[in-house]
Amino acid sequence: MGSGDVVRISVFQNPDLTLETRVTEAGIISFPLLGSLRLGGLSITAAEKLIADGLRNGNFVKQPQVNVVLVQVRGNQASVLGQVNRPGRYPIEVADMRLTDLLAIAGGTAQGGSDVVVVTGTRDGKPFRKELDLPTLFAIGGKDQDLLILNGDTVWIDRQPLVYIYGEVQRPGPMRVERGMTVMQVLATGGGLTQRGTQKGIRLHRKSADGKVQVIEPTLDDKVQDADVVFVRESLF
Repeated sequence: MGSGDVVRISVFQNPDLTLETRVTEAGIISFPLLGSLRLGGLSITAAEKLIADGLRNGNFVKQPQVNVVLVQVRGNQASVLGQVNRPGRYPIEVADMRLTDLLAIAGGTAQGGSDVVVVTGTRDGKPFRKELDLPTLFAIGGKDQDLLILNGDTVWIDRQPLVYIYGEVQRPGPMRVERGMTVMQVLATGGGLTQRGTQKGIRLHRKSADGKVQVIEPTLDDKVQDADVVFVRESLF
């Protein structure tokens, strides 16, 4: 929830505690018996718990069952950046906006965009970061992972991972790294070896965490990673 939102709060069997109010610019509401409460930045569940704990701890209601409904969303925005067709800031116009809804508004992933999306923001007053796999969201059972978007969230889609192939291949150049892609699949995507190329002359250049480049003599079944460089040498015979 954010500033400007209108919320309706009710407590089971306590109609005198029913309240419909707007969250102030400071993220605060005034609730009967409890006074000022900071709801800005909280999820619906966290807000319900905050109010219930206050009523219980203050001995106002023994077992409070609190229900919070977001009646109107005002002023809430989320950003979509990186490899999308329409990057920018977008208003959160519904209380249940999901990640896939926001990506659809931004025109979807652009050509060259990664399958991994990173969402950052704040949850329950603490920094939040989560990586999500886009194909998984659309698989069976993936709906449960479709993240609820809150005010101030930022969605980032990086470029797609690339591997580079050069030397004695038919089509040298960069290519997208597919899931589980092997050296053999890289060579096949590059059109295979030229008549002068040899499988014994394949070398894989990979940058390690310390920035140094390792030269590996891979097998055809070895998996490639983002930014790998595959070089095919010329046969000596």
